[in-house]
Amino acid sequence: MSDSERVCDLAEEQLLARIFPLLPATAATLVGPGDDAAVISAPDGRFVVSTDVLVQDRHFIRDWSTGYDVGWRAAVQNLADIAAMGARPTSLVVSLVLPRTEEVQWVLDLARGLAEACAPYGAGVVGGDLSSGDAIVVAVTVHGDLDGGDPVLRSGARPGDVVAHAGVLGRSAAGLDLLTDAEETAAYPDLVAAYLRPDPPIGSGTRARLAGATAMLDVSDGLLRDGGRIARASGVVLDLDAPSRALEFDLAALAQAGRVLDVDPSRWVLTGGEDHGLLATFPPDAELPSEFRLIGRVVAATADRSPSVTVQGTAPEGDEGWDHFAGHGHPRD
Repeated sequence: MSDSERVCDLAEEQLLARIFPLLPATAATLVGPGDDAAVISAPDGRFVVSTDVLVQDRHFIRDWSTGYDVGWRAAVQNLADIAAMGARPTSLVVSLVLPRTEEVQWVLDLARGLAEACAPYGAGVVGGDLSSGDAIVVAVTVHGDLDGGDPVLRSGARPGDVVAHAGVLGRSAAGLDLLTDAEETAAYPDLVAAYLRPDPPIGSGTRARLAGATAMLDVSDGLLRDGGRIARASGVVLDLDAPSRALEFDLAALAQAGRVLDVDPSRWVLTGGEDHGLLATFPPDAELPSEFRLIGRVVAATADRSPSVTVQGTAPEGDEGWDHFAGHGHPRD
């Protein structure tokens, strides 16, 4: 295969024949790629399903991201949604929109990124679709299994519960800011990698469910904004500890980059998205899985304090995080 080989040099079936051997299989697959649809076993009698897209120049920039990076991100942001329900990811369906002039190697690298992100969790890519278009779009639908348990919803938090988080906060947002400041990018490879290839705690979702989590979600749009979604769904207030206490580990990791870019690292931690950690609430007597850090408490909403997120009892000022249409928060690449 020539490095300059383009998608338009191959028929659709030829391109698929290059892609399929790179994609992971899963024991849940009864009929895989090659027919009009896949057949997946669902021994629980239910399945969890979620979908997400990555759009070129909106969610990723070609100058920054390799095909592998895009494939990795497309997988983990969907796997995290399944984990946030307390489920185990089993299978993915992937649709690609590609310009006719796109290099075949870039597409194969994307498949490798998908495969390696899925491999630790036993999830397989079981099919999808290809189409030509003016820009690259990666659409992923992921399925998961609850293994007989109940899903963990956003609406289950109750006053007296504790608030905990698994994963990292703010590193992806810091990486994005560094990528927009080319002079500083090379000095912080770990933060840049956190944006290009986030590594969320996918396995923590089922452990949180088994530990009695009452509510949970994937932090994709920022701790404050996503915390507010739990608060509104549950009709409660999530009162977070001061960032300097509850989130000390994340702040310390971001402090130097914050000084260089003249950014308060607590902004990255509280409003930065796309680390895809898990925010959850637990009964006060629950034994938290070791990867979860206690960061606050759930308190009752009142006439003077509607369901929301507060920090040490005070409503935070400024934007809460990213909103795709209102334009709030940090603009995506």
